[in-house]
Amino acid sequence: MLKRIVHLFFAVIGIVLGYQFAPELFSWIQLDSNPFSHPIFGAVLGGSLFILATSWVVDYVVTLIKWCEEKLLKTPFSDVLAGAFGMVAGLIIAYLMAPAIALIPVVGSVVQFFASVLLAYMGYRFFFSKREDFMNFFAGRFGRDKEKDKDKDKDKKGEEKLRPGDAKLLDTSVIIDGRIADIVKTGFLDGVLVIPSFVLEELQHIADSSDVLKRNRGRRGLDILNKIQKELKIKVQVMEIDFDDIQEVDSKLVRLAKNISGKVVTNDFNLNKVCELQGVAVLNINDLANAVKPVVLPGEEIHVQVIKDGKEYNQGVGYLDDGTMIVVEGGREYIGTRLEVLVTSVLQTSAGRMIFAKPKALERAL
Repeated sequence: MLKRIVHLFFAVIGIVLGYQFAPELFSWIQLDSNPFSHPIFGAVLGGSLFILATSWVVDYVVTLIKWCEEKLLKTPFSDVLAGAFGMVAGLIIAYLMAPAIALIPVVGSVVQFFASVLLAYMGYRFFFSKREDFMNFFAGRFGRDKEKDKDKDKDKKGEEKLRPGDAKLLDTSVIIDGRIADIVKTGFLDGVLVIPSFVLEELQHIADSSDVLKRNRGRRGLDILNKIQKELKIKVQVMEIDFDDIQEVDSKLVRLAKNISGKVVTNDFNLNKVCELQGVAVLNINDLANAVKPVVLPGEEIHVQVIKDGKEYNQGVGYLDDGTMIVVEGGREYIGTRLEVLVTSVLQTSAGRMIFAKPKALERAL
């Protein structure tokens, strides 16, 4: 469609030029009735010639237009608005200066053209560089209207309506884990953190448990929530909702995520699989942790302290600083010591990463 529009543009230019200049161009032909000097003939001839002559240019023009369109789509609207406003302001100033510039003899029209281009460019650069102040000015003038719009976007319970993908639903395991606070602090998680009331109730039951370990984990989870809500710059919304027909908290979480088009944040392997089967977007903290771990390739040498024996005969087990397990073949005799090992293979699973290695001393002996 765009290519046809460009073809039509060049055809119209040819038609207009042919209609205007063809009668004069063919006036030298001396005939009783000269059809070549007729404006209609000139329009047809001019349009045809321009279509043929510019056929090779059309593809380049279409490519340039698409490139400009992609750039505009990627540019924030505030930047485009500020730049356009600056260009218009510059052109208006150039228009007001036109009568004075026209008094310049000989080169007045040339000076006016360059003044228009220069002022439009300066206006664009000025408003683009001051776009934040420009937008804040209008935000201050129309701030009351925005507040009214926000009030309209709230439902009867006073909760703001969430756009698809904005809601990040936290499950109990990821709250107790505690790493969610560090991830939010780094800014890798945006949108609104939604904590359903049934998740909060489960966390409270864990904090009130008679088991000391469970009680400490539950209280830690509550402390993490308070830290996220009070210290970190992210919206936290406690959603008062429950599903009486569902007993399991994980199933309720999946149902809620489907209803509000949100994403479930978890480190539970089973909940991860259920979300994938239900078509619910999931953000797994363990997958993120595995993704940012240093890459270890077969053949590399690393230092590790063997702390216990492995499942297989003569194996030793050690851990890197990030918690990655290293299985050392023939490392049982080195338990309690730190040695240099040679990586033989790396196994990546959803549960984590395992590195298989063998002592470098044995490699030298071979």
